[in-house]
Amino acid sequence: MFNRIRIVLVNPSHPGNIGAAARAMKNMGLNRLYLVAPEKFPHPEAIFRSAGADDILAQAVVTADLSQALSGCEYIYAASARARRLDWPVCDVRQCAMQLAENQFQHETALVFGRESSGLTNEELALCHVHVSIPSEKEFKSLNLAAAVQIFTYELRMAWLSNQTLVKEERNNLATHEQLTRFYNHLESTLINLEYLNPSRPKLLMLRLHRLFNRAFLDSSEINILRGILTAINKKIP
Repeated sequence: MFNRIRIVLVNPSHPGNIGAAARAMKNMGLNRLYLVAPEKFPHPEAIFRSAGADDILAQAVVTADLSQALSGCEYIYAASARARRLDWPVCDVRQCAMQLAENQFQHETALVFGRESSGLTNEELALCHVHVSIPSEKEFKSLNLAAAVQIFTYELRMAWLSNQTLVKEERNNLATHEQLTRFYNHLESTLINLEYLNPSRPKLLMLRLHRLFNRAFLDSSEINILRGILTAINKKIP
């Protein structure tokens, strides 16, 4: 039931955490592990800590950057405990699982986990639709990477077992990560041509626009409409 969900670990530094995350995934029925620029992989410690989930490690996909790991994804959730200067759409881990269960886990989905020491950067977060938190004590929010993966995968399994659904508009043909990336590049170049965006002093404009459009979960037709508008605008620019 989870064959369209991938667990993405960004730049993990400890091979033991990779193995423990694989173990947590197998416990709950997930098997698609993506590793973005891991510091030590493959590694005997990862196999040891996987406790029998070495098949997940063997088929793990290793990529050079997060964008590659998100290729083809329609829903992208970022796990992060840190407060950000710029607010993003937020839900907790249980709400995230229920949203996916509502759509019967039928969309290509990534659950993205950041570095053990510093989490995800704002630029990496901008590639994701929703910021997901694990409710914990304000004074001590830090969670071990594998423990965070275990909590997420547990909530996914519980949402599937309980067969709970939320009332929400059915969305088909959601825009992929690649389509969104091309749209944002097109939008940025258009805003520069209009002299609305100063590339030497961009501030947070593009991050805010990422947040705005990611919140809408655009489909392919909507992306085509928006890009058509941008093309028409560029034709009118002297």
